[in-house]
Formats: sequence, C-alpha cells, structure tokens
Amino acid sequence: MTTNHPMIDGLTDDARWEIALAKDRRYDGVFVTGVHSTGIYCRPSCPARAPYRKNVRFYPGPDEAEAAGLRACKRCSPNTQSAEEACVLAAIAVIREKGAQSLDQLADLTGYSPTHFQRLFKRTVGLSPSAFARALLEERVRGALENGASVTDALYEAGYSTPSQFYDGTKGKLGMKARDWAGGGAGRIIRWSVIATSLGDMLLAATDKGVCCLSFGEGAAELQARFPKADLQPAGEDLRGLFDKVVAAVEEPSSDMSAIPLDVKGTAFQERVWQALREIPAGETRSYGELAAALGNPNASRAVGGANGANNIAVLIPCHRVVQADGSIGGYAYGPEIKGELLKRERQN
Repeated sequence: MTTNHPMIDGLTDDARWEIALAKDRRYDGVFVTGVHSTGIYCRPSCPARAPYRKNVRFYPGPDEAEAAGLRACKRCSPNTQSAEEACVLAAIAVIREKGAQSLDQLADLTGYSPTHFQRLFKRTVGLSPSAFARALLEERVRGALENGASVTDALYEAGYSTPSQFYDGTKGKLGMKARDWAGGGAGRIIRWSVIATSLGDMLLAATDKGVCCLSFGEGAAELQARFPKADLQPAGEDLRGLFDKVVAAVEEPSSDMSAIPLDVKGTAFQERVWQALREIPAGETRSYGELAAALGNPNASRAVGGANGANNIAVLIPCHRVVQADGSIGGYAYGPEIKGELLKRERQN
C-alpha cells in the first residue's frame, strides 16, 4: 500500500528523522519509520517513544517495510488509512498540483462542509489549508535556493507570480529573507563585537537586516563556525544604537524586545519553536512538553529541545525560559548560572 505523497520531494533521511522526532502528521503517508531493534514500522506521527537513531531506517510505505521483515505498529496502524485521512491527502495533492484552493473548492472535492473540512485539515496537518499552501511554496523556494538557483528564479520556480508576493506573505518571520536560505551566510556581511556585560563577555553580531547572533563567552572563531561562508567585519559606530538596545535587553531581560530586528535562519519547525519562545511572557517559564503542546505536537519534546539548542540568538529568542517538567532549571548552552540569573531578573521586574 505504498502512497505517493506530494511533500516527498527531496526528503533526506536526516529530514525524515527530524519529522519523526516532531511527530509531524503532515508526513503520514509520505514514508514509514522502520525500527529494526523492535521489528516494527510506524507512521511519522506515531505517539510511541522515539527510538534510537541507529536502529531506524525509512521506507516509502508499508509494502517496502514489510518486505524488509517489519510488522505494522499496533498503536498508529501505519498500514491502514481512514476516510478522513484519505480526504486530507487528496486535498494536499490538489494543493500541490494547482496551488492554494478555496475552502469551498476543497469541500466540494472531499464531500465535507467547508467548516468541518477546515477543522479536519488543521487537526490532521497542524495548519489550515491556506497556511499549508503558503508553507509548501516556501519549502519550494528553500529547496531551489539550496540547489543553487538565484532568488528570483527560485521564487518563480516555486510558483510566486512576483517577488513581492513572497516577501509580503512572509512578513513577521523574524526578519527571514529568501536569500538567507542559501546556507552558511554566503555573500553576507556580518559585523560583530564582544561587549562586557554583568553576565560576562557577550558576542553580538548583526547583518543589515538585524541581530543574527548573541552568545556568551564566545568570539570570532565561534562566530565563523556558525556562519562559515560569511564575511565577518568588526562592528562600527553605525551599529551602536542597535547594540545599546541589545545590551539593555540583556541587563534588564523583562524589557520589551520585540522592536529589536532579528535575522535568523532555520527549518520550518525551528522557526515555529523560536517564535513560540518569543511569545512566552517575561517572568514565566514553560517545560519542553508545554511548548510542544502549544505547537500542536505534544509528543515532540525532544524535537523542541533540539530547536532550542539550535538557537543562535540568546535572550532575544529566550530559550532560557524553557525549564524541566519538574520546574528545575535544566541545561543551557552558556551555563546554568547565566540562565538562572536571567530568570531571576525577569521575575524581579
């Protein structure tokens, strides 16, 4: 029962592993996860505890997994498909082929009322049909850029009629621009400085779009490792105003940081986690499980932890506000002392 799914294009095993950790329902039907230590195969969204990566292989569908000697998981039943799932997959196929569709068009296709289908699609995929269509276009842009296309060619190849259509549709995503997806900071100028703060020396770096790195106890070597293809230059006086605002936010982390521009790059899931972190009010914390639940994937705690660890911009993207389920402080890239002090300052204000 191998299923051809519209989002399978270009998936690597590393991407499939990240999807399985996030338990992303959008990829049910795209592939199955074979766990050779237990002899079973599962949907990507299976609620079972994540296996060790070394025991996992990925297969296009149940037929291939069973040919490899695996049996279907009884929890997620990857070899069966409900009528509702079939309708959602049919709608995804139409969106893939023809682009965004109205709810009325999708309702006619599936036989559900527009309101019911909207709820069904969002429950299954995690996004509304219109948001899914936009995400699909953005993924096409990302893939074209990573394959060496110019920004303009990537936008038109993905299906955007004009570049402004892409930029207007991606406003608010932490300063992200299409050319930032090309990888490694190639062609970008990043200006940086190490600044003394009450928390220790702070590395601060910015592009012309906004802050791209904030860390503690690091310098030029670590910045180059984060952005190996970028042109690193010392920060000049023209960045003093921006850097002063960042220092103030670090010294008083309860202050409003939303006006400080950011320039970040990550996977779609990482960007969702980073945006959710920015929405945690100062003085409050969330566990990994609570953050995963807020993102619609309550079993994705490990994936949330991975996205937390991939954050290049401490404090401004406040990963220090994520703690253990029992309320203990947990780990932090720059040490528990800095994390504890940030939380203490936020609670005092």
